[in-house]
Amino acid sequence: MSTKPPKYPRPQVRGIDEDTDGTVVLERRTQKTRPPKLYQVVMLNDDYTPMEFVVIVIQEYFGKDLDTATQIMLKIHLDGRGVCGVYSRDVAATKVNQVLEAANKAGHPLQCVAEPVEP
Repeated sequence: MSTKPPKYPRPQVRGIDEDTDGTVVLERRTQKTRPPKLYQVVMLNDDYTPMEFVVIVIQEYFGKDLDTATQIMLKIHLDGRGVCGVYSRDVAATKVNQVLEAANKAGHPLQCVAEPVEP
């Protein structure tokens, strides 16, 4: 284990003000923050979960209207997978857990995963 103190960005020294008593004026550097990495919540097709249940889950947990939920369900059915929404990592993980819990309670094998969105 290293005993070195952590390195923090040092403030940039702007200079010494010659007109006053020689005090040093420090200028803070603003750090650029990156937006959080996004994750897409993807539902996977199976041969046992009813289409109506999938539509209800999409409406309830992803806030989609009936037409949009039906379109996503058909994409899942035809393509084997469909994106229900894009969220930050924590929100996506919560959505996945909610869907899996609802499917488990209803006795359906519906699967849902969160995948990082590639830039």
